[in-house]
Amino acid sequence: MANPERGIISRYDMKRGPVKVFYSLMVAVIAIMVFSMLYPLLVTFFNGLKPNEEVNSFPPRLLPSVWEWGNYQKGWTFINLPLFTRNTLLIFGGNLVMTVLVLGLAAFSLSRLAVPWRRAVLAFFLSTLFIPPTTYLIPNFLNLKDLGLVNTFAAFWLPAAANAFYLLLLKSFFDEIHQEMFEAARIDGASEWRCFIGIAVPLSVPIFTTLSIFVFSTAWNDWFWPSLVMHSDKKYPLATAINRYVINARRLDTNVRFAILTMVMVPPMGVFLLFQKYIMRGLQLGGVKG
Repeated sequence: MANPERGIISRYDMKRGPVKVFYSLMVAVIAIMVFSMLYPLLVTFFNGLKPNEEVNSFPPRLLPSVWEWGNYQKGWTFINLPLFTRNTLLIFGGNLVMTVLVLGLAAFSLSRLAVPWRRAVLAFFLSTLFIPPTTYLIPNFLNLKDLGLVNTFAAFWLPAAANAFYLLLLKSFFDEIHQEMFEAARIDGASEWRCFIGIAVPLSVPIFTTLSIFVFSTAWNDWFWPSLVMHSDKKYPLATAINRYVINARRLDTNVRFAILTMVMVPPMGVFLLFQKYIMRGLQLGGVKG
């Protein structure tokens, strides 16, 4: 009987020379990948603790000679981080609601309802994945301008309801839910809306959690589209404010600049570390049991 705890490479395999070489090479590649990912984060963090002269010195040093924690206090007061963070969270909340309601209902309809020309409709939506996003920036802006939604948060919420990739993920997840559950609910008199709210949504918590992390990452990191549709400083999301007032600032010390960037990096990293298990679970679309 096979040992369920046996890994890909056993102790017997490790006694063979080629396996040892391959294993060492694999560990070296992983170590290089980890270093390449952590090094920029560490440089940003430690540069935010250095004196400004030491940040620009050559040869560069990783650790500061003098730890100046006051740089983070200066960065916190340099721009209104709570205001821009609130704007980002408002964009994230609206985008998430549109994703759950509009894309969720659309995916449920294509998965469980007898929609006419269902395959053709799905193929049309999926074909938009091959269109470069830069090609429809101007049409989207003109449409929002005609609707009077420029300089409003609705300029982010409305396009969020037309994400074909999220639609594909939701439909694939709904396809794995057993049809018998919906048929039993319909026999009991449940409407299609009740089937969606009472059955599809509770069973789809992993995929909705995964999508919420994707939506949060997009809202937190996007700066170009907000710079086009937002014309008020008080409505900028955090990424746009960082680009305008920190990255392009001319009279800002480099160490304070790095301190601000470090504070901006921490929240998305924390969100990913807390919810990474939901990402893996949500991407395994065949894991739903009846």
